[in-house]
Amino acid sequence: MFKRLSLLLTVALLFAMLLLLSIPTSIVAQDAEPTPIVGAFGGGETKISYWNGLTGSDGVTMNEMLAQFAMENPEYEVTSEIIPWNTLYAKLQAAFVANQPPDLVLMHASEVPQFASFGVLMDLGPWYTSGGGWFDETDISTITYSGMQYQGVTYAIPLDNHGRGLWINTDMFEAAGIDTDPATAPDNYEDWVTLLQALTLDADGNNAADPDFDNENVVQWGYVVGEWPRVNFLSALAQHGGEMVSADEHVTVNSDAGVAALQQAVDLVYEYNVSPPPAGFDTWQGFASGSVAVIPTGTWFRNFAVDQTDINGMAWPQVQFGAQPATWFGIHAFMLPASSTPEKAAAVEALLQWISANQVTWAGSGQVPALLSAQAALDPVNYPSNILLGQSFSDYGILDYQSTAVQEMYAALDPELDAALNNLKSVEDALNDATERMQQVLDRAM
Repeated sequence: MFKRLSLLLTVALLFAMLLLLSIPTSIVAQDAEPTPIVGAFGGGETKISYWNGLTGSDGVTMNEMLAQFAMENPEYEVTSEIIPWNTLYAKLQAAFVANQPPDLVLMHASEVPQFASFGVLMDLGPWYTSGGGWFDETDISTITYSGMQYQGVTYAIPLDNHGRGLWINTDMFEAAGIDTDPATAPDNYEDWVTLLQALTLDADGNNAADPDFDNENVVQWGYVVGEWPRVNFLSALAQHGGEMVSADEHVTVNSDAGVAALQQAVDLVYEYNVSPPPAGFDTWQGFASGSVAVIPTGTWFRNFAVDQTDINGMAWPQVQFGAQPATWFGIHAFMLPASSTPEKAAAVEALLQWISANQVTWAGSGQVPALLSAQAALDPVNYPSNILLGQSFSDYGILDYQSTAVQEMYAALDPELDAALNNLKSVEDALNDATERMQQVLDRAM
């Protein structure tokens, strides 16, 4: 028994070290001594501790929901700690090692394999209707349900789908004579280039297709490639029929599909002049200041665009550069420690039942409710981006590759994408180097 506990402790500590090594140095330095945002809701005798990484406006929405839950259920007190995501994962790992985890944690579905593989998550299958419970798995998309599972066991309850789409400056579209109806969005790379060239202007008002265009004096960019390049690449990779890892567990980002996907992004910068190089360019500020026409971003951008800018904008579906549509999305999902007592699990279950029944309220965060019935209930006047992007996730969304080593694999991929997009490496060299390092990581995890 003591040998088994020692082995689990050693494995857990090694995982924590790997997790920290996978975080870019600048982020570690920034979040080395984070100050969690702590809120207490209610004053009941039944206590629930809850950790999440909702540091943006979505955290405000979550806390408003917790306050409402506590008001309607005065027997509970919920203490919420909002911790930056990268720090949250490391802190949670340490909490499991110390046998002091929170009663409830909100993570990304991509973390399910990592934490489930260490035996620290509770099997939530009995909470689903197929297991005799209350959460209807037929009310979420098939791909969302798959993200809750690891090796056939269901470990999480989904809160939302959040992922990639576009936000466009409608004034710039109208000035260029481009229809703002999302149904008119191009479905191939060539037409997208034409559209983005028309939206890219120099100081003399020439667009990027004009022979007199001055690419050294751009005042309005049509597009930006530096907004989270990894998920843009994964989307484009799938559009070209590729995948990050093949069925026989070989990393294939350097496939023909991968090279095509990354080369198209690079060409937007250096051949077609419709995007600045990523280094040193703040994409969100660029859109807010009126110098970017189209930003590939996420559902979380809604509140920033609406509440913190004066730009007339709207959501569009993800660009389609390949033969088939595809867009990356993730899932915020609730998980419980395997060590939960029956009493504590029952309290958390009551909270999750309430949150799930109020997922329409969660749409105010900008995210897309996971429940299809909640998506259908959204007001199209107030939540057009949630509806549009949510439908794209259901129709052709792709999730992160399921592996206990996926974050470390991404840590090998990200700098190579940045190198290619900043013209420091050729596309082929960058993806070959990424493939070699990612395969080493995957082999160690197998």
